[in-house]
Amino acid sequence: MAVGFLGRLTPGGYASSATQDAFCSGTSCTISVIYDQSPNGNHLTKSPPGGWLNNGGLEADATAAKIRAGGHTVYGVYTTMNWDNDVGAVGYRNNRTKGVAIGDEPESMYMVVDGKRYNEWCCFDYGNAETNNLDNGNATMEAVYFGSSTQWAKGNGAGPWVLADLENGVFHGGDPNAVTASNTPVVANYVTAMLKGPSGIRFALKAGDAQSGALVVKYDGPRPAGYSPQKKEGAIILGTGGDNSHTGIGTFFEGCMTAGNPSDAIDNAVQANIVAAKYGS
Repeated sequence: MAVGFLGRLTPGGYASSATQDAFCSGTSCTISVIYDQSPNGNHLTKSPPGGWLNNGGLEADATAAKIRAGGHTVYGVYTTMNWDNDVGAVGYRNNRTKGVAIGDEPESMYMVVDGKRYNEWCCFDYGNAETNNLDNGNATMEAVYFGSSTQWAKGNGAGPWVLADLENGVFHGGDPNAVTASNTPVVANYVTAMLKGPSGIRFALKAGDAQSGALVVKYDGPRPAGYSPQKKEGAIILGTGGDNSHTGIGTFFEGCMTAGNPSDAIDNAVQANIVAAKYGS
């Protein structure tokens, strides 16, 4: 296995995939660090042991999620699943973050994912989680999920959907005992998945085709009973649940978490920027 640092073609531009290809030629490579591009330095490394991952998470195969974007070859993060808690699966985490929302503070997050690579289990998540790798109770996490889970509630149709993992439940809307009619399947090659987490009782889910068009509100309303106020702890997870549950599948290409809940205009600008990146071109 080779380990190296992947730079960019230009400041703020695409990663230098040719450098990775040359470095990994004749061997295998995994992704050891996912670097935070903000001044907070909330970099992600493989999940530490705890919860469902007895021996911690695994690093993703560096070449398993190869696509074209804007005329460039780029790589995403393919997160796998495994039912064996000792073997584990791909997952990344940072339990000691800076500037991440805690308690009932407002936040928002989005991720761009492969719209064809998902499953029905929990949890292919990206977002805010517990700082000890454990299930600390309802509302102790808030993460966006993409998949076709119906373990706790159901959206309209057969999925996949953009959902909210709020701990002890992956929710399509505010009522886990009813179908959320507005939360319809997201059918696209690449998907923008967004979770809006303002302070108080409301939350929202948005989704869009990462290659074209605007975001669509899939749910905007009350949180499930017992989930307000939030008790967020401020860790960041990717590819697992807050308690290191590791049976979800997905491919992550980009994402962002904000302290504070941006306006709809900002959300729309983010989606326009994603479309302009020309995923799959």
